[in-house]
Amino acid sequence: MGNNKPGSVKFAVLTGTSAFLVAVFFSFFSEIVLPKLQIIILSFLSLLIIIFIGIIFDMIGLAVAVADEKWFHAKASKKLKGAGQSILLIRNAAKVATICNDVVGDICGTVSGVFGVAIVFQLANRRPSWDESILTMVMTGIVASLTVGGKALAKNKAIQESQHIVGTVGRILAWFETLTGRNLFALNRRKDRRR
Repeated sequence: MGNNKPGSVKFAVLTGTSAFLVAVFFSFFSEIVLPKLQIIILSFLSLLIIIFIGIIFDMIGLAVAVADEKWFHAKASKKLKGAGQSILLIRNAAKVATICNDVVGDICGTVSGVFGVAIVFQLANRRPSWDESILTMVMTGIVASLTVGGKALAKNKAIQESQHIVGTVGRILAWFETLTGRNLFALNRRKDRRR
């Protein structure tokens, strides 16, 4: 266990740094770019996309945590594309869950709130007669209901269809590796061969 500590610290630092950079980027977008969008519907669409991304990654994180690795060994023996990537996702479930749920999921949750506030300002500027506090409460309710309701549905799907979800992500990763020529799990594969 002692040998894993430096890697765990490095991963935590890398994850925290990545979260900071992504959060700063989205905050910049919501503070600078979003208020300049003249079409309110585009602002709402941006908000929905952020919420959707958070829900999807939350579902992936849980699916990887509950999926059965043995199921993918049978698929890998048949040379099914993405089965190897799926196995490595499951073997690194803690890291995958951290990235999907904590980094992407939580950042999307925070950013969706910021987007909601930016939309309220847009509406208030266009309709000065509308009460800004009421707009804020309504927007908070909309964001919360979409996020919580969407994640509840996604969690149920992740538990019931974990193999299918992980398999799909594995195929996407395999396609990406083929397209770019980069092996995303090279280090982990070398470790697995040593065992």
